[in-house]
Formats: sequence, structure tokens, C-alpha cells
Amino acid sequence: MDQQTVLHAEHVALGARMVPFGGWDMPLHYGSQIDEHHAVRRAAGVFDVSHMRAVDLTGAGARAYLRRLLANDVAKLKAPGKALYSCMLDPQGGVIDDLIVYHLRDDWFRVVVNAATTAKDLAWMQGEMAGFAVTLQPRTDLAMLAIQGPAARGIVQPLLPEALREAAAALRPFSAAEGAGWFVARTGYTGEEGVEVMLPNAAADGFWRALLAAGVRPCGLGARDTLRLEAGMNLYGQDMDETVSPLESGLAWTVAFDPPERDFLGRAALEGQRMRGGLRRFVGLVLLDRGVLRPHQKVFAGDREMGEITSGGFAPTLDRSIALARVHPHLGDRCAVEIRGKRLVAAVVEPPFVRNGQVLVRV
Repeated sequence: MDQQTVLHAEHVALGARMVPFGGWDMPLHYGSQIDEHHAVRRAAGVFDVSHMRAVDLTGAGARAYLRRLLANDVAKLKAPGKALYSCMLDPQGGVIDDLIVYHLRDDWFRVVVNAATTAKDLAWMQGEMAGFAVTLQPRTDLAMLAIQGPAARGIVQPLLPEALREAAAALRPFSAAEGAGWFVARTGYTGEEGVEVMLPNAAADGFWRALLAAGVRPCGLGARDTLRLEAGMNLYGQDMDETVSPLESGLAWTVAFDPPERDFLGRAALEGQRMRGGLRRFVGLVLLDRGVLRPHQKVFAGDREMGEITSGGFAPTLDRSIALARVHPHLGDRCAVEIRGKRLVAAVVEPPFVRNGQVLVRV
């Protein structure tokens, strides 16, 4: 039986369509996925993301451990509260998971991993702890809500514990603050302003209801997926996994090769890939003909197969079908996508497609 978040009864009471996702029973939508998508782009929506797992790493060796474990370098996190996006790699350079790590103290970091990979991630992290003075604690006592959209921060501010409000108001992008048992981060997965709030399970119902009473729209997995796709954000298991490296997943910017003496897991494999060259590109596609782009559809230039779509679907903000694709390095600015035996024309663009409510691509 799928697990349930602490807010499961709230979703059911609102009439959400519930679906299995990563071992959890989660809301797909509350009536209209497209309306929920637009609510986030234009005002504010809230997602229950309590299926994701916060993991606290504490101890004098926490920083050194994470510098070995992650492809990005937590040495960049000098001030408490700063956050970093990274991939966790295996020795072959494959992506075990993508995650966010928050620096709270020099001996305390918080990592947030994906729901479907939690067990695998925890086993991998525990297996790499030898020689480091670090303790790993999954935070099963915390719920997590993502409140996203241009109005989100203003709505959330007065609903936080008083002890946290001033610090939350001063947050810069990709930073966090904690207090009164709560944690608020100016991060998200939609391409819009907003925050992600971790709070005690016992407080989740009240906070959820307060958000809805303040006009925030409840949103499900469907809108979360179209929003992240428009924002050009990868989804683990579709856009990258253990079979591909971040260098072929549009995530080269998350790999810190400097300083050269930092021997992170997967480094030698990535350096070998760079040396050999010929890496596939990770691009955006905008369908110019009528149809819908979907994962695993093949991309062509003339009669030559040039790659494959990893994520695709209808983009409500653009009113078009868009996709992310892994393709041959020499693909030009137009291609064809095979859909139900027909080859339809698509423009090749650089993601993101939408950011902060603004369409960034022109075709």
C-alpha cells in the first residue's frame, strides 16, 4: 500500500484525484490541472511535497563528507542558510539523484532528496560515510509544503511563526532560515518566486488551511510537472538517471571541477567524458505543428536519428507542446519528431521556456 503524507485527509476532503507516485498516494489535481498551473504563474499555489525526504547531516566531518559525496562543492556555502543544487554520482558518473543541500551550521547540513529514490539514496549515503565524523538523520517528523508564485512570499510571511518572520522576509534566492522548529527556504521547482516550508507534522494541517484561507490554490503533481517543464528543470528518472551523466543532462553547471584536488565521486569518469568529447546536448524543443511531445519520441534531422525526448507535454503558458531532449551535438535549430508514425517539425531552443511568468523562447 502506498504511503500517505500527513495532509492526505486534507487532499481527499478537497476532492483531489489521488494517484500513486514514488510509493506515495499523492494528489494529481483538484479539478483542473491547467487552472492550477496558471494560478502559480499569476498568483500563488501550494503543493504538498511531504513525500520528499529531508536528511540532516551533523558532525565535524559533515562538510568534508559532502565535498566527497556531491559533484557540486559545498565549500561554496560559506554563510549559514545558503543552499546549493547538486547531483550525487556513482563512480561511473551516473546520476544517483539530484538534490538541494542547505548549510545551517558548519556541523549541520540539510539535504532534500527525491521521494522515489529515498531508500536508494539513504543506503548510498550511509555506505559512503566511513572515515567521516558525520551522523545521518532522516527527518520523518517534518512535513514540507512548496508555496509558489509571484504572490507567494507575501502571503506566507504573516503565517509563519513570529520568531521566523523577520529572517524569512530577508531571504535571498537559494537561501534558508530556521527557527521555532520550522524551516523556510527561498527555493522551488516551478520557475516562479516562492518558498518551501518544512514544519512539524503536527502543525501541517493548520498551516495548509491558513494558506487556502489566504487565497493560495492547492496544486497537484500535474501542475508541478508542467511548471517545472516550462522552467526547464530536470525530473529524475526521466531527464537523468544512473545511465547518464550530468554533462549530458544540461547540468554541467552543477559540477564543480575546481579546485582540481577535490576528489568527488564520479570525478574521474566526468573528466574522461570531457576529454573524449562528442557529448550529447540537452536542449528544449517547441513543436511547430499540431501534436503533443512525449518522452521517448525520436528526434530526427532529415533521415538521421539525432536523439530522444526525455520529458514533454503541453505547456499552458505557451499554449504549445514543448519538450526536453538529449540529442546529437550537431543538431541544428530545426528538427523533426516522430509522433504516431508522422514526422512533425519542432524548433530547437535553449531552456528555460518560461521564468518568473515571462516566456523566454521565440520561434
